Amino acid sequence: MEAILSQQDMKDSLGLSGDGQRLSGRIALITGASQGIGRACAIQLAKAGATVALAARSVAKLEAVAAEITAAGGHAKVYALDVSSEESIKFCTKSVLADLGKVEILVNNAGITKDGLALRMRLSDFEAVLRTNLTGAFLLTQAVISSMMKARWGRVINITSVVGEIGAAGQVNYSASKAGMIGLTKSLAREFASRGITVNAVAPGFIQTAMTEELTEAQRASILTQIPLARYGTDADIAAAVAFLASDAAGYITGHTLDVNGGIYMG
Repeated sequence: MEAILSQQDMKDSLGLSGDGQRLSGRIALITGASQGIGRACAIQLAKAGATVALAARSVAKLEAVAAEITAAGGHAKVYALDVSSEESIKFCTKSVLADLGKVEILVNNAGITKDGLALRMRLSDFEAVLRTNLTGAFLLTQAVISSMMKARWGRVINITSVVGEIGAAGQVNYSASKAGMIGLTKSLAREFASRGITVNAVAPGFIQTAMTEELTEAQRASILTQIPLARYGTDADIAAAVAFLASDAAGYITGHTLDVNGGIYMG
């Protein structure tokens, strides 16, 4: 009885209890799943019944996330992945397909920042951010889309950003990469709609993550005055949007960018 109660307590703490089995039997691959938004998406999709392939550079952190999910009754496997490396992407996706048979849901979440004013930004910093955030998402999609085409069902969900829609001083590389993801989303949506595959993006506003923790208190206070809902978002807010777009309930939505930003941008 103690073991059962312990498992139930874990389910409650992670939100894995209840009737959320909308994705039962589905296989999901989430990049950048070791922390923040990626971790929250993995837990939310596991809650909905999906088997989740967790991918990131830090295997140790991924193992901790996988342990949380499995202790709560979910199913997760861990894969090392550097999305800036084409070879790493190929090796990871081949391993996932070999182990799990298919990928039906892809969440392109992994990303980096290398901020700086445009006049002083090094080309290497500009290219590194685009390589990781945009090219990596393209290559991952390319690597797993055949699995979705065979099944004639699939979900690709790209995590972009509000700064890809409105721009941000000191982030020309990051903004360009995230704007590019929106264009990538729309083009892929048109190419694969006839195969039952939807491709959408989620554009977070200012979310409480390791990235936003680097802002100064003055910057955080200034940003807060611009958010109509008067609060920063949470990784759970983004995960809920991702889980919806991954579900059958969102089957008639494709090529769309879902803004989850507290109203800071209303496009």
